[in-house]
Amino acid sequence: MIDTHSHLLPNIDDGVRSFGESVEIISGMHEVGVTELIITPHYVPESKWTSTRHNNLLLIESLQRHLDKAGVNVKVYLGNELYINPDIEEYLKKQTTSSMADSKYVLVELPMSGEFEGYEDILLMLKRDGYKPILAHPERYQTSAKSIDHLRELANMGILFQCNLGSIINQYGGKARRALKRLAKEKLIWCFGTDIHHRRDYAEITKAQKKLAKYYTAEELDELLVKNPRKIIRSAIHK
Repeated sequence: MIDTHSHLLPNIDDGVRSFGESVEIISGMHEVGVTELIITPHYVPESKWTSTRHNNLLLIESLQRHLDKAGVNVKVYLGNELYINPDIEEYLKKQTTSSMADSKYVLVELPMSGEFEGYEDILLMLKRDGYKPILAHPERYQTSAKSIDHLRELANMGILFQCNLGSIINQYGGKARRALKRLAKEKLIWCFGTDIHHRRDYAEITKAQKKLAKYYTAEELDELLVKNPRKIIRSAIHK
């Protein structure tokens, strides 16, 4: 598996607190089949979560050294989980923030309500200017519990969806689980991620994949867990 969503750079958002914790978590993930990770710290303007690309690059380079020294054979790449706002493209162009693994793919988060006036315009602006917006965990937004009609509309606009593996095993409650099942049945999900912040039972990653086998063939699941995430990494602009 190639993980497309995680919070494993220390002390910059609500994720891990130390490199030691990061290495321990990634080692556990590797044991259940994770081979590469795109680490996506939150970037929320006008909040305490505004660590810049420059700082994050230093951290991820240091994390890779820690992993190599510990003998954990996992490659890590930098991204951001970008809270949607009208200046999102400006932050990317100025390299204040990061796309996913230096590609044109951009992970975008909505307010947990799922409602944001004009957010479709912002996503479409990104798409028009050559970016490939990926909506983070759409199954978790409150609006998705009522209906996924708005998600169908976004999918028709070319917006991609990254869902959390934990949603299928009830880590985020029944509403998120039911929304994910609807998205899975309609084949609207483009990739999965762990959205891991802290230590957990890594067997849950395997358990979630087994649950998803009800909705996907082995080939389809490989596309969501490996092939599509690899498209992100292989399309890096700066190699």
